[in-house]
Amino acid sequence: MIRQVEIAGRVRIGPGNPLAFILGPCVLESEELAFDVAACIEGMAVRLGAGIVFKGSFDKANRSSKGSYRGPGQEEGLRILGEVKRKFGLPVTTDVHEPRQARAAGEVADLLQIPAFLCRQTDLLVAAGETGVPVNIKKGQFMAPWDMENAVEKVTSTGNSAVLVTERGTTFGYNNLVVDFRGIPAIRERICPVVFDATHSVQLPGGAGKSSSGERRFVPPLARAAVAAGVDGVFLEVHPDPDRALSDGPNSFPLADVEALLRTLLAIRSAAEPGKAPEGGCA
Repeated sequence: MIRQVEIAGRVRIGPGNPLAFILGPCVLESEELAFDVAACIEGMAVRLGAGIVFKGSFDKANRSSKGSYRGPGQEEGLRILGEVKRKFGLPVTTDVHEPRQARAAGEVADLLQIPAFLCRQTDLLVAAGETGVPVNIKKGQFMAPWDMENAVEKVTSTGNSAVLVTERGTTFGYNNLVVDFRGIPAIRERICPVVFDATHSVQLPGGAGKSSSGERRFVPPLARAAVAAGVDGVFLEVHPDPDRALSDGPNSFPLADVEALLRTLLAIRSAAEPGKAPEGGCA
């Protein structure tokens, strides 16, 4: 069982560590937008004393429609992520969809993300593990929490034991996802540290016909519940203007509202930590 994952020597995720965050736009739309978001995130990291990883995808291969925006591509996307690291000092993460992408992405990214729909793809998981970079596997919408042990073992078979699992809801069809919070302790106590993706968990896959929809208003209550349930990190896709985002806008969280939510989550984490409970009670 994996107890702790260290990212870029600065962010530690796992039991006994402070609550960590993965924040950023769904897809890299431009260098300017990435810098604007990263500057805001860097400020939050300093003010809150929190470990934050910047997230941005160079390609979103799993789109509802062929005409949906996918991103700037591997070369340009990795260049932008490299500049974010250089200018703002933030660890960065991006997702990889094919084994051949893992090596190049691993030379820039401090954490490689495996998309939920690809969490059983053996060659992809092994290629990500072989980079030696920490790997974050999104739990498939079709997977039971405890079945993620097999996915994690595919990565650790390479000798890379820095693996996280991210819970992002379970599909029951009809354009909806449901979160079973029992999955957080089930994974955390048996497999590895757990991150909760509060924004994809409110997604309505394909709910807008040729694109996904979402219920953004449920992001804060789900995030609060996840932290109370003992999650090790929280993942949020954020955007300065979600209604104009090129990908996953309906379930992205407004950048201006992020810090207030993070402060609430940190307060919940502090209250829920062992030893924080008030004295008294029945003998």
